[in-house]
Amino acid sequence: MPNLNDFSFRAQPRFNESEFRPLFAKAVNLRTVLIHCFDPRASEVPAVVAQHFGEVYPGENVLDEAGNRVGHTTTLFPVSVAGGRAVAGVQSIATMVHLFGIERVVVVHHSFCGATSFTTDGIIDAFKHEHGSDISSAFDHDSICISDFESSLKYDVGIVRAHPGVPRHVEIYGFFYNIDTGELTEVVSDVPKEENA
Repeated sequence: MPNLNDFSFRAQPRFNESEFRPLFAKAVNLRTVLIHCFDPRASEVPAVVAQHFGEVYPGENVLDEAGNRVGHTTTLFPVSVAGGRAVAGVQSIATMVHLFGIERVVVVHHSFCGATSFTTDGIIDAFKHEHGSDISSAFDHDSICISDFESSLKYDVGIVRAHPGVPRHVEIYGFFYNIDTGELTEVVSDVPKEENA
């Protein structure tokens, strides 16, 4: 088996982190991070959000002369998590801010999501009875299930805005997606006002 660490950027000769970041950001011009549910019935969400914001998705690999993948044309980075809840996506958001200087975060919750089929107490009790595990302190209780779409989207936009890994200039949106009609509805936004110079 090859030394897998040889496939790390940091393992390459003459690697310099501060010089590499701007080059990496140019190779993949990501502008928007999308947090959405991994439910396959909502698989169109990235393309619909990309169309709404004028982003490129899914895009294409950019190859060098030797056929190595050295870039990509997409401008939207989808992060699939249970229920599309932001609390599970904030590490990815902070990483994308660091690597790419993103402009926007979009959180999408969708109709008939599995996260609307149980309550926080219900899943905690089920884990106790079925698995002998107490998960009551393992998760943010307001992010486990979705009891009201408007409230959950407002909560998630607030989670993203309050996170120290999200700079103040980043625009944050919360949308509802109807899996049957394909309709995307803006529910909440936190868009900083531009200051006059």
